[in-house]
Amino acid sequence: MAFRQITSRIVVLVLIGACSVQAQKLPERKDIIAKMTLANAYFMKAWPDPGKEIVTNKTRPSNIWTRAVYYEGLMALYGIDKKKAYYDYAVEWGEKHQWGLRSGINTRNADDQCCGQTYIDLFLIDKKPERLHDIKASIDAMVKSDKIDDWNWVDALQMAMPVFAQLGVLEKDRTVANTYFEKMYQIYNYSKTKHGGNGLYNPEDHLWWRDKDFVPPYKEPNGQDCYWSRGNGWAVAALVRVLDIIPKDAPHREEYEKTYLEMMKALSPLQRPDGYWNVSLHDPTNYGGKELTGTALFIYGMAWGVTHGLLDGKTYRPIMAKAWNAMATDSVHPNGFLGYVQGTGKEPKDGQPVTYDSKPDFDDYGLGCFLLAGTELCKLK
Repeated sequence: MAFRQITSRIVVLVLIGACSVQAQKLPERKDIIAKMTLANAYFMKAWPDPGKEIVTNKTRPSNIWTRAVYYEGLMALYGIDKKKAYYDYAVEWGEKHQWGLRSGINTRNADDQCCGQTYIDLFLIDKKPERLHDIKASIDAMVKSDKIDDWNWVDALQMAMPVFAQLGVLEKDRTVANTYFEKMYQIYNYSKTKHGGNGLYNPEDHLWWRDKDFVPPYKEPNGQDCYWSRGNGWAVAALVRVLDIIPKDAPHREEYEKTYLEMMKALSPLQRPDGYWNVSLHDPTNYGGKELTGTALFIYGMAWGVTHGLLDGKTYRPIMAKAWNAMATDSVHPNGFLGYVQGTGKEPKDGQPVTYDSKPDFDDYGLGCFLLAGTELCKLK
């Protein structure tokens, strides 16, 4: 009897181990695309008019940053699955807003400039000047000014840095192109090393504080610094998108790569056993639990790094597989709705509770993050 019990236990352990190994494998490309297609179809059905205003606690135009992040993801999906409906949906969004920015061309607000990433992507497909005019005018004004302290919250890096990078690449004159790259770096470096006293990036922990409100002496309940998952996800996405756009010999590329690699190394051991990352990276007791947006952005960054030879696939594939499988099985509802998306805010307590059924205040940026992650995974060899 004892022998049978031991044998049974060994069989159970072997089966558990086999399941664990299986869980570390990424699905087939077609299966990843199927999950993205399902989630995106749910959203497009919910928003048949891409120009419709977004109503939460107040009414906002739909070219704000939350919707712009969705279109980043949609354009990424279109890059590997060229459905005409995706392109038309993005073009209609731009047309409904006359290819403009929420606060006009004089804005320096990175959130308002985020839509420019998709406008430029669409310009590269069909070079109609109106697609480029307003975003270029807004960024050109910043390039010509001496002000460099605009991005005092880490989200801004992802919202605006890729626009500077895209506009620089569009310039045939390398000297002119470098003015975009240099201004981008100056504003980025001020965020990294100056805001909040010594900058928003901690060179010891290799993570970013969300803004000056969270630098020391601010502490989490467990005494650690407050590193917000999605905030660090924005930093990862900013670095990846810029590195993907700028030339190999662009100024400051090596520093961007160095910071990116530091972050990847710091984030890996913080992954939860279930595949997600907590909203508070160094304090799992402060609103700990599954969360999609930060998790998706980290996968996006890791997959890009493996594809481009900056990260070791053997090390990072199991991490990405665990995370993607967790989102695909735990977050994606049968109808395509995404659960475990933290609402807007700037710290762990915001947008709570985050559950399978909870609806964030905006239903777009979480999908954008999910599409960026899945698309990049599809590019892995």
